[in-house]
Parts: sequence; C-alpha cells; structure tokens
Amino acid sequence: MPPDQMMVHGDGRGRGNGLFGIYVHWPFCAAKCPYCDFNSHVHRGAFDEADYVSAYERELAYFARLTPGRTVQSVFFGGGTPSLMAPRSVETILNAIARNWTLDPKAEITLEANPTSVEADRFRGYRAAGVNRVSLGVQSLREAPLKELGRLHSVEEAVAAVRLAQSIFDRSSFDLIYARPRQTLDDWQDELTEALWLAQGHLSLYQLTIEMGTRYYDLHRTGKLKMPDEDLSADFFELTQEMTEKAGLPAYEISNHARPGQESRHNLIYWRYGEYVGVGPGAHGRLVIDNQRHATACEKMPFDWQRRVAQRGHGMATDDILTWEEEGDELLVMGLRLREGIDPERFARLSGRRLSDRQIAELRSIGFVETLPNGFIRVTDKGWPVLDAVVADLAA
Repeated sequence: MPPDQMMVHGDGRGRGNGLFGIYVHWPFCAAKCPYCDFNSHVHRGAFDEADYVSAYERELAYFARLTPGRTVQSVFFGGGTPSLMAPRSVETILNAIARNWTLDPKAEITLEANPTSVEADRFRGYRAAGVNRVSLGVQSLREAPLKELGRLHSVEEAVAAVRLAQSIFDRSSFDLIYARPRQTLDDWQDELTEALWLAQGHLSLYQLTIEMGTRYYDLHRTGKLKMPDEDLSADFFELTQEMTEKAGLPAYEISNHARPGQESRHNLIYWRYGEYVGVGPGAHGRLVIDNQRHATACEKMPFDWQRRVAQRGHGMATDDILTWEEEGDELLVMGLRLREGIDPERFARLSGRRLSDRQIAELRSIGFVETLPNGFIRVTDKGWPVLDAVVADLAA
C-alpha cells in the first residue's frame, strides 16, 4: 500500500458529527410523472388517512428507541406528494417526533408541495402545524414542457403557489428541471431569468436525467426521446452557474442554489454525512448505533409497509451495517457535491485510510479539485460536470 494510503489506526470515534434529522416519506401522488423514479404511487379508492398516519407514529417510536438522546435539527416531508396530506396529519407526525426526541426550537421543518395541491387554507394549516419551510415542485415555467413532464399544474398556478408560499412561510424554495429535450440555451436563459426574478432565498435546478424504470427510460431506449449531448449538457450547467452566481444565489451544492443562510439545512445533513431517520414506505436512513453506521430502508409498497408496522412496530426491509470503506465512499459521494468540500481527516477516521496525495495532485493539476485554506478538498466548477469520475478516482 502506498505510504499516503496507509491504514489509519482508530477506534471508530468520530463516526457521527452531531447532525441529526428525520425524513418522512409520503408515498402517494395524484399522477406518476414520466421522469420520476421515486417511490411514489397513485392510489384511488377509500383511504383512512388517520389510521395510516398512526403507522408513522409507531415507526417513529421504534427508531427513537434506537437513537436515544439525539436532538432533531430538521424534519423533511418528502414523497410522493406530502401536500396531499391533511394539515392535521402533519401535526400528528410532528407531535410524535417531539414526544420521542428533543426537537430543536430552531429546527427546520420542510414540506414538499405541488402547485396543484396548494391552497391558502391548507398552507396556513401546515404553518400552524409547525412547518416553517416549503419546497415546491414547479419543474418548468413553460406550458408545453409542463405537459411533457406530466405535471398537472399550469405556469399560472405554479407562480401563484410560489407567491403564496412566500407570503406564509419565512423560507421557501422551488424546483426546475432543465436540459430537457429540444430545449436550447436561449430558452433556458429566458426561463431561468424569470425563475431568479421569482425566487427569494433558494432554488433547486436539476438537469433532466433518464432513470431506469421510468416512462422516459423506455422512450429514450427506443429512440423516441432525444436528450442533449454531453457538450450541450455542460453548456447548460455552465450557464446555470453563471446566472445564479450573478443573481446572488450561488451553488452551495451541485444542483442547489441559495443566498447565504438560506441553504436547506436538512439536505446539508445528508451531504455532510450526518445521521437521519427515514420513516414511511421506501424511506432510507443512516444511523450510528453502538459506534456502527446502519443503512436502513423501509418496505416500498405503501400498504405492505403499513402491515409490517402493525406487526413489528416498524416497516424496515433492510438494516445493513456499513464497513468503514463503505462509509468513506459515501462521505466522498455526498460531501464532494458541496461547495465547501470534505474534511480529509474525517474521511480517514471513517474509512481507516487516507486519500492518496498523488491522486489529489493529479486531479488538482487538471483543475478538477482544489485544497482550501482550512484543509478541505473540494471539486471545482470545472470538475463538477464530471463529479462521478472525480469521486471514483479519489475512492480508488
């Protein structure tokens, strides 16, 4: 083994970093979008929401017994479409979290919402329940792409929902998808200009990706969906970085942009490789228990999950203990997405080995990474479009 990759002697200390959040997955949607590979399901028919929510209460209590003494710094309701939940359901879940852990008085509590499921009374109900941040799935500010993306709202509804959220919640964000089929750089420049005018503190901007198991995957495989080539995708990314930086919402993560202090605190727990409980169908978690990091995942099918919880008190389908090497790899994958980069000393504590000085020097020489004054290593703007390759080189 090269000297710069010698094993680091340690006893496992430092596996946690004091960050702890709760992810709540609500699996139901009004429709399945053709690009979406998330665990979302269209349910029609009778549905006892209060009974279903009681399963979340039971599963939260189970995970609380595994993670005593933690302080919850953030809660994130994702999906699916959590804004299909009644405000009282959100309140019930938040009350269960507060019963089982210490809930930081300044905790960020985010709920994802779609413009079609938004109304003033419902938003005020979420605010009264304890939600203090919303993230809206706008996806496009153009009518034709909205229809192509399978969205059920109009541009007018989306803009109204964003403005409503901004009037009720102190913090809000919305998502857009770019590098879409047939989209030009001029098209995106015009659309992003409007988005930056509409946004306040935070924007999530994602390049469209083709995921296995989606309708778009089938269309792309048969040649019926043409995506931008690699060079054009890189141009889209560069334009996005330039425009958001100029507007005062620089990227703090590869796809997320915010004014200073408006970053998503919950997502930072993921990217900084903290701990998080995942409850609900298909939810994933990362928990440090007895000095070992557990990777948990719940049963995906909504009503199978509910039955598991009724029988066992939780819906977990897998609970794997990660090796030190796996922890180190996850830290690289998550942390190098951030503008702040990663602490190589923490990588050494988690993985039991040091990053290769030779590999870092090679990546630095071609402008893909840089070392900050605090010793952190981060990926540069030039390296971000090839992030997966950079991570693979450092992990080798």
